[in-house]
Amino acid sequence: MILIAGPCVIESEKLVFDVAKRLVKFNEDARIDFYFKSSFDKANRTSISSFRGPGLEKGCEILAKVKKEFGFKILTDIHESYQAAPMGEVADVLQIPAFLCRQTDLLVAAARTKAVVNIKKGQFLAASAMKHSVKKVLETRGISGDGYELARQNGVWLTERGSTFGYGNLVVDMRNLVLMREFAPVIFDATHSVQMPSALGEKSGGDAKFVPYLARAAAAVGVDGFFYETHINPCEALCDGPNMLNLDELDANINEIFRIQEALNFAK
Repeated sequence: MILIAGPCVIESEKLVFDVAKRLVKFNEDARIDFYFKSSFDKANRTSISSFRGPGLEKGCEILAKVKKEFGFKILTDIHESYQAAPMGEVADVLQIPAFLCRQTDLLVAAARTKAVVNIKKGQFLAASAMKHSVKKVLETRGISGDGYELARQNGVWLTERGSTFGYGNLVVDMRNLVLMREFAPVIFDATHSVQMPSALGEKSGGDAKFVPYLARAAAAVGVDGFFYETHINPCEALCDGPNMLNLDELDANINEIFRIQEALNFAK
């Protein structure tokens, strides 16, 4: 099982290391293919005054330290084409934000690195539309054809993070997990799926109490992995606090997912 976890944004080197220490056990679990996630720049914040992160150069430095200290594989998101090459030297996975999932130049730049490319499904798109984003990466890498196995072998993932429902809310259509797995491995983003965009005026809201329920549902449907943003104290987080899990809640939810997977395997 792929597990992606970490704080939404690099608030400080100390915070990143404090969270990383609590995630070591997942990296040591033979059942888990673990990736540490944190953003060096949140370019899509609601307000111009919102905290964005330390930027590319400092972000590369801190994530490289995490990689060296803990032996973690690293996932981070990029928003501009020029960020792909330098961050691709540090990150094992480059993530394409949902709002940018159709941006050809960004996808091509990410595809030209050695990193896996994880494309988040736009909140505004049907699941079937994501096959075109996958093909942009595959064709840049000189791969013709499509399908789950081809994407898996050539480092392309898709992530479900909910769909726009009216204004300021998201819903998760579990059918998307099945549909997108026809053409790439699928990650379920449990924490962003409970986000409420711009619900708090100059920042997004969310309701983290629903995270475990949605993750359990995705586990029952069947996915390749899970994405969680987590924090020592989500109430104090500088970004996405309302939809993040604290570390104890993350532990409990991962244990629930394993029990669901075991039950499904037993049923087979």
